[in-house]
Amino acid sequence: MQKTSDINVVETRALPSPAALLAELPKSEAQAEFVARAREEVHRLIFTDDKRFLLIVGPCSIHDLEAGRVYAQRLAKLAREVQDRVVVVMRVYFEKPRTTVGWKGLIMDPHLDGSHDIVAGLRLARTFLRDVLDLGLATATELLDPITPQYIADLICWSAIGARTAESQTHRQMASGLSMPLGFKNGTDGSISTAINAIKAAAQPHTFLGINLDGAASAIVTRGNPNCHVVLRGGNSGPNYSPTHIAQTEQLLAKAGLPKAILVDCSHDNSAKQPERQPEVMRELLAQITAGNTSLMGAMIESNLDAGNQPFPQPREKLRYGISITDACIDWATTETLVREIHSALAPRFR
Repeated sequence: MQKTSDINVVETRALPSPAALLAELPKSEAQAEFVARAREEVHRLIFTDDKRFLLIVGPCSIHDLEAGRVYAQRLAKLAREVQDRVVVVMRVYFEKPRTTVGWKGLIMDPHLDGSHDIVAGLRLARTFLRDVLDLGLATATELLDPITPQYIADLICWSAIGARTAESQTHRQMASGLSMPLGFKNGTDGSISTAINAIKAAAQPHTFLGINLDGAASAIVTRGNPNCHVVLRGGNSGPNYSPTHIAQTEQLLAKAGLPKAILVDCSHDNSAKQPERQPEVMRELLAQITAGNTSLMGAMIESNLDAGNQPFPQPREKLRYGISITDACIDWATTETLVREIHSALAPRFR
């Protein structure tokens, strides 16, 4: 018989079921309680008059667990210092969407050698997330593959749907079943309506194809996720964090019957893809907050131990420690100064 399927499939590798991996690397009771508290804190920042500021900060992606842990230890200490005004959540990004090709993240290629040992990647992701939570530091990630959440979502405090996938029905359906607050980014063309439509869609019940905890193909039925908000990251036409852009976003949210809760990504097109400009973007947001804006509830910053990025692929032993292999970042010294500046600038809100 003529073969008509799997013509381009070279190999099919079985994965452990989500239930098996969760049993192998379980979350502790303390971790579960911390995740629940962190999610509730973020919910309050989106939907109430809580005056604290949500700051999602950390590496563009995690590729070196040792460097990631050092960064997390530093950030946890800093987060405790500013917690009265700033809710700090660490970027713990394991999946990277690519415009064409490239390294797809720690889960997909944990050994950085093209071997795509996904089983090892899932284990490393859960292990690292537990380590971060044990430091008393909340976790954030972008969820890209719709199967991934079954393996790690119980350890995530906030998640994002990126600009490339915010218009995807698959990702909107996935978001409708997630248990944490979630930010939808505007489209790569700058369209804020894309994010708003995604928020509205994710808030509704859905039924879609997925896997259950035993790894069996299933019809997933959701109730809808009410804890979603917009993330402005700029677009092909330029940045979108100016007072005019923020006012336009507020109007669109109001027209859609959604809370005026806006988080600004200081990187990507908002910084013209120049990471060193992220503090400049953040300071402009602080100026708007000082002037009385109440819809700006948070920001995102790409930061690492050292600044910039480095070419990849290249032999792992040649990689420089603490430097991103995906998007370029600001360094730790700049990050620490900026976080304290944010804390200081927010003081008038609490008088």
